[in-house]
Amino acid sequence: MAKWHKVYETDSPIRAEIVKGVLAEKGITAVILNKKESVWHIHGKYEVMTSVDEVMQAITIITHEITF
Repeated sequence: MAKWHKVYETDSPIRAEIVKGVLAEKGITAVILNKKESVWHIHGKYEVMTSVDEVMQAITIITHEITF
């Protein structure tokens, strides 16, 4: 069973999808975990997660190649 680690957190589902897409282009498997509460969508975040083995590479890509 793969262990997952958060590499990015945002209020925007669009930004989460962009980060996931850029990571996928670089060969890194990423998933988005929606931690928004289900009724009003006021509290919570979207978290982009990668496997523990790809965390450092993913953080480097996010830091140096993605700007908003």
